Amino acid sequence: MPARPLALIASATLAISVALTPVMSASAAPLASAATTYKNCTEIHKHWSGGIAKAGVNRNKTPSGSKPLKGTVKHSTALYNANKKSDRDKDGVACEKS
Repeated sequence: MPARPLALIASATLAISVALTPVMSASAAPLASAATTYKNCTEIHKHWSGGIAKAGVNRNKTPSGSKPLKGTVKHSTALYNANKKSDRDKDGVACEKS
């Protein structure tokens, strides 16, 4: 029994669409959670003059109390964690200006 023309067209269309569908390899996928690690506060201040704070941290803790953050502050817990070494007083803000 001969194959039906519509069935042949449908199977050919399916084969072509599968062959032309782009495949993204794991190495080509963007890194969603990548956070830049900066060498020092000078490098951080080139991008954010007020430093990098954990999400939700809005004040700078000082020996005399707390003060509002100054300059342009990047609020990102992932970025803060990547640069935690630059938070000398461990208040949740790396390279803050007081």
